Amino acid sequence: DVQLQASGGGLVQAGGRLRLSCGASGFTSDSFAVGWFRQAPGKEREGVAAASGRSDMAYYADAVKGRFAIGWDDAKKTVFLQMNHLVPEDTGIYYCAADECHGSTWYGVPCARDYWGQGTQVTVSS
Repeated sequence: DVQLQASGGGLVQAGGRLRLSCGASGFTSDSFAVGWFRQAPGKEREGVAAASGRSDMAYYADAVKGRFAIGWDDAKKTVFLQMNHLVPEDTGIYYCAADECHGSTWYGVPCARDYWGQGTQVTVSS
């Protein structure tokens, strides 16, 4: 079974930085991608960033391009999301997620093999 274990998050002032981590294991194919979705109060869940476990593919939402960086560490079986220049609009619950469809989930294409971890709160104060 695929296991996702998220950590990180917290409270930070605007302009600050945070780092999220998600340990991911149990994939049965090389088509997996791991990353994050977020949901702000009163808003729909949206994809934030994802990284392929076996290629250079990386997805970033337009709202975070240039500020966030995602990377997969295969030795640690962990994906890291470095969030810089945070703004209050980045506030929300961040969910670690994965799929075995080359990250199609982040592009809005459903994947029969998608997986979700627990959420972690990120709060950016103005």
